[in-house]
Amino acid sequence: MRVVFMGNPEFAIPTLKLLQKSRHDLLAVVSNKPKPMGRGRILKSTPVGQFAKENKIKLLEPDNLNAIDFQNQLKNLEADIFLVVAYRILPEKVIGIPKHGAINLHVSLLPKYRGAAPIQWALMNGDTETGVTVFQINRKVDTGDILVQKKFPIYKDDNMLTLGTRLCNSGAKIIIDAIGKIEEGSIEILKQTQESVSFAPKITKKMRCINWDWPAIKINNWVRGLSPYPSMYTFLNGKNMKVFKTFIEKSSISKPGQIIKINHDSILIGTGNNLLGLLEIQLEGKKKLFIEEYLKGSPIDKKWIFGK
Repeated sequence: MRVVFMGNPEFAIPTLKLLQKSRHDLLAVVSNKPKPMGRGRILKSTPVGQFAKENKIKLLEPDNLNAIDFQNQLKNLEADIFLVVAYRILPEKVIGIPKHGAINLHVSLLPKYRGAAPIQWALMNGDTETGVTVFQINRKVDTGDILVQKKFPIYKDDNMLTLGTRLCNSGAKIIIDAIGKIEEGSIEILKQTQESVSFAPKITKKMRCINWDWPAIKINNWVRGLSPYPSMYTFLNGKNMKVFKTFIEKSSISKPGQIIKINHDSILIGTGNNLLGLLEIQLEGKKKLFIEEYLKGSPIDKKWIFGK
């Protein structure tokens, strides 16, 4: 198969690497344009774009997917299929260019968690399993026919990075196998049902602020879902504190935001139900630290209230 790959983040790299090593012909990579980053505002490519440059793969970085010039570039490649992993919403005219259209790797069991943040919401909702879905892209986001789907467990210590890495590594093989089956004409198509539809909207800054009236299990799940990036946050003594790792301790105490106990390696805080233990945090302008390291140089007054 003659393939054009489209993607942006690090999570897309395992699929791109496997495609590069496969029997299929990787014609080009499409990724977002470099953006100015850091204090020096130096232009930096996406991880996928950087990989393409380092491996001397033809790279297209369009401003506008609807631009005629860009669409003509794609047509001239004469691809059989477009393979998409964490890229952008494709216009219908782009989807229709290759013979086999465009297929996408989505890290949920569609139609569950359609949208931008399926890994995060699976963890935030306390799910015990998720999966990957390879589907045919159509005009409406994440609604196309399912080509392959596989379930995977979510472990209690998983966060967004560990779960996402596992799903994307496993999903890479699944989507490359799917291309082979499409080529052979042996792929089995399954229509998405409307009964099980749920959504995974983009994470906003407002969502990330810890509500200490929530039960500890909910806060813990949201910390897992948003760690290490963009992370949940709170305030302590007027300073912003990012929270990366927590645990739950059962307790009848219900004092949301109050410091209940300071151990050498954790801080126990009251919530709407049970206690939440802080294990790894980062104060604004400082580096990420385990609580044990943090307490060595930053004494805490037990009268302080988290969230203020």
